[in-house]
Amino acid sequence: MTLLFSREHYAAAAEAFLRGIERRIDAGLDPNVGSVASVFISRWDTAVANKVPENLRDQLGIAIAERTYKAYRDLLNSPRWERIYNLGARPQRLLWASTGTKDPKASDTLYIKALAAPFTVNTMPESTLNALAEHGELGNILPADGGDCEDVLAQFAKAGIDIEALAAQLQDDGAKSFVTSWNELMKVIESKSAALRKAS
Repeated sequence: MTLLFSREHYAAAAEAFLRGIERRIDAGLDPNVGSVASVFISRWDTAVANKVPENLRDQLGIAIAERTYKAYRDLLNSPRWERIYNLGARPQRLLWASTGTKDPKASDTLYIKALAAPFTVNTMPESTLNALAEHGELGNILPADGGDCEDVLAQFAKAGIDIEALAAQLQDDGAKSFVTSWNELMKVIESKSAALRKAS
């Protein structure tokens, strides 16, 4: 499940995953199905970079991730999940996407240090992976209770950022970008196919 931007997007994806596993169990099928829920991070900070005070710079993506991780851990501690886990299901993992630092003033491992957590995957770009290998050190593990994310998000709301509206906009923009990339790929494939047909 990809192109998720908020706790609410994640919750909808997790609900679909759980329903699918429960249906498999009811049908007598193997519930051991691999899945990830891919949440995009740095695009939040890029979207508000010139709209918030300096003290809030590069904090929105991490606060959104913390809020989402809390929802994820709450789900893993729920009786509903424990039931299907005991029947052989494995957890859907949270995947942190878009974790390369876009702000030249920020640490090049910003989203790696801040988002280290159990049951997650971080699809960091190669340059970020190299930076982590060269000089990165992981700090504290992402708090299962969300840490101070709600206080941080309240500061963004005070600064005039509508989190729900921005999540919808980011998802819409992301979907359009994916469609554009897909169409460009199809054009390249068609061009190469036509060249091969002509050569033969």
